[in-house]
Amino acid sequence: MQDAYIVDAVRTPFGKQGGSFRDTHPQDLAAEPLLALEERNGFTGSEDIEDVIYGCVTPTDEQANNIARLAPMVAGWDDTVPGVQLDRMCGSGQQAINFAAAQTAAGAHDVLIGGGIEHMSRVPMGSAGSSITDTYFEHFDELTTQGEGAERIAEQWGFSRDDVDQIAADSQSRWGEAAEAGHYDTHVTPVETELDDETVVVEEDEHPRPGTDTDTLANLPLAFRGEGDGVIHAGNSSGIVDGSAAALIASEDGMDEHGWEPMARIVDTHVVGVDPVTMLTGPIPATQEILEQNDMSIDDIDRFEVNEAFASVITAWLEETGADWDRTNTWGGAIAHGHPLGATGAALLPKLAYQLEEYDEQYGLCTMCIGFGQGVATIIERV
Repeated sequence: MQDAYIVDAVRTPFGKQGGSFRDTHPQDLAAEPLLALEERNGFTGSEDIEDVIYGCVTPTDEQANNIARLAPMVAGWDDTVPGVQLDRMCGSGQQAINFAAAQTAAGAHDVLIGGGIEHMSRVPMGSAGSSITDTYFEHFDELTTQGEGAERIAEQWGFSRDDVDQIAADSQSRWGEAAEAGHYDTHVTPVETELDDETVVVEEDEHPRPGTDTDTLANLPLAFRGEGDGVIHAGNSSGIVDGSAAALIASEDGMDEHGWEPMARIVDTHVVGVDPVTMLTGPIPATQEILEQNDMSIDDIDRFEVNEAFASVITAWLEETGADWDRTNTWGGAIAHGHPLGATGAALLPKLAYQLEEYDEQYGLCTMCIGFGQGVATIIERV
């Protein structure tokens, strides 16, 4: 076995639903991180990249036909670069990086790209269709939505609306502080695109509302239940956005050949299955088990990224793991910048690497909840 490293990582700005990317084809958006990585790291995609692994949760219509294969061709990397698209629902982008790391660790490849794409304006959630066999209900009593799962988590742990709204307000303010400090400048690549027949350059996430506070959130209507019967609303849920992200993954031999220096070593990866009814508790055992299998404790980890699908997910994770909120989602999360389903994990894991570099720290852990009851986790080490 050999080590796998994150050499570099970039993402596009996340455009709000119906925003600046509304006229941008998903294949073009998926190609943007590839082009940025090529320019930043001096490789030639058609000669040096051995495979492209992309997450995409809704691979239909404009995201069909294996967008991981199409993206490098759209980027001009000719027909020699293979690509594979995967779907582990919300964990797809992180899983793409994890699979790239596994291929590298196994010695199958030396230079790969792991990333993801989701254009939620042009290919909306659910547009691929959904069907559950009656046989499913021989084993499970009911089929819930993710929103209802988030509500049940809040009920199970006894969280008030103010509890989860505080997490949401912190996410917004943290994104604003990080953006103002320039923390996103190094890994958010500007995208030039056409909008209403004019050329525009999109440079910053469009979804955040950094002035949001709990008083503002308290006035929003509930999204999944009637008033007085829940806590989840649009303001404490992840934003629907368009975006793509990618990381350059390499072995030591691959880095030596190209003269690259790594950002972080991928220490370990892990996936779990959990109850599909509450659905979103996967980050809890994923975190606990990956720490155990590496003989680490929660106190050994310097920074955490936990996808903010819903604020109740984060609140339960904090309570069960004992992690410090001040070291979690330090630069804001998906409640602020949004959650382009297949791309988010490929943005959060590298964001963690950038934080370790910024704060001169050693270990980071990224984890995500996943529909139908799964969780994914990755530990990285700054090198």
